[in-house]
Amino acid sequence: MIPSSDTLRARRARIAVSAAFLAGGAIIDSWAPHIPLVKDRLGLGPGLLGMALLAMAVGAVVAMPTTGMLIARFGSAPVTRAASLIFVPAFLLPILAPNLALLIAGLALFGAATGIMDVAMNAHAVHVEERIGRPIMSSFHELFSLGGLVGAALGGVMLSYLDPLVHAVTLCAALFVALAVALRYLYPGKVDAGGRRERMALPNLATVAFGVLAFLAMMSEGAVLDWSAVYLSEGLGAEAGVASAGFAAAAGLGSGLFIATPVAAVVGFACTGIGLANLVPILFGPAGRASGRAAGGAIATVATLGYSGFLVGPPLIGFVAETSSLQAALWLLVAACGILSLAAPITRAADGGGNGAGQS
Repeated sequence: MIPSSDTLRARRARIAVSAAFLAGGAIIDSWAPHIPLVKDRLGLGPGLLGMALLAMAVGAVVAMPTTGMLIARFGSAPVTRAASLIFVPAFLLPILAPNLALLIAGLALFGAATGIMDVAMNAHAVHVEERIGRPIMSSFHELFSLGGLVGAALGGVMLSYLDPLVHAVTLCAALFVALAVALRYLYPGKVDAGGRRERMALPNLATVAFGVLAFLAMMSEGAVLDWSAVYLSEGLGAEAGVASAGFAAAAGLGSGLFIATPVAAVVGFACTGIGLANLVPILFGPAGRASGRAAGGAIATVATLGYSGFLVGPPLIGFVAETSSLQAALWLLVAACGILSLAAPITRAADGGGNGAGQS
């Protein structure tokens, strides 16, 4: 049976969005193997490096709220294409930075471009999912993770043989060409553009609800990422090798804290990482459909609240740990994960309400 033109259009758009997610993951995680090189080249200590890296997240949080207005005016496809023209070369800015001030500025701009790209391609992914008629949002984010894995691994290998700038320029050139070809097949901008410049509006209750869930998820993820090794090494006296496995290696974390042994803690942190890894992507789909707003604005709100949680989580745990203990502080994450588990039926109902209306 020959596919209809609508089916072919949807397939091409899905491939185009998939390419955006794959490239996004590859670019962002390719920065990871450059971090120690930049640290050594600029002679930065851990504190100054941490401040510089924070600029990337701050840039994303600042840029994300405006992306919804851009999408309402121009559509998610033009914004995604325009963002890719900035996002890819922005990867070079921190690598070329000659001093700390320009490193912070470069990472802030890279983060802002990342935030705009993230919201725009997720908004278009919601539209593609509706046209296809079945839940596929997770598949896009799996490609983002795959791109990140390949980007980090390939970058580590290439940097063993190539100058850092050669690696960065080669990666940017390849992805720039690939996105220029693939993004031509996105749906036209008119499919989700409002045709007018939207004022910055307060989010409604549904958008805030999904945003709060994203905040709790990314707060927990950020806190576990930053504090798991510290808890294992200082709280439980684990060896450094065990401590570093805390994140990678609401019930798993709670059990690990309750049993209070290095092995149990590693298992608990690993369960937490696995459980949270795909949660925020799952929230984007129902948020874009159930909010009563344009998908771009809703996703911008959810993404901004989520990234804010990622920023708030680590210092919040540090503050509570300072006044009580790190173990007590980490129980806050158990409570956050418990709230997320209780909200699962609401998310499932919202997600199921919008997937049947699309085209097959």
